[in-house]
Amino acid sequence: MASSKEYLNFVLEQLSGMNDITYKAMMGEFIIYYQGKIVGGVYDDRFLVKPVKAAIELMPHAEYELPYEGAKEMLLVDEIENREFLAKLLDAMYDELPAPKVRKKKSDL
Repeated sequence: MASSKEYLNFVLEQLSGMNDITYKAMMGEFIIYYQGKIVGGVYDDRFLVKPVKAAIELMPHAEYELPYEGAKEMLLVDEIENREFLAKLLDAMYDELPAPKVRKKKSDL
């Protein structure tokens, strides 16, 4: 089941107080970026984040869920209505997230 644009817009609205939140549509789902780094995404109308140490510490009872078949488990954000918590969560996660991969140009190959 693909995620609805309405749920994506709800998540984006909840994150609207933060700087540099972007998304990319991918196979009916949406990858969420914070300051250029992937924090998680909207999968089957659920907001899931990467299970980095900071996220686990802030959500010790969060459920681990698969975003899609064959993927690594992610943490379900159940405090989606709490904007202050979401900002704290993404800020805490930021330093632990990998830097974006630099794509090589064909001329560099």
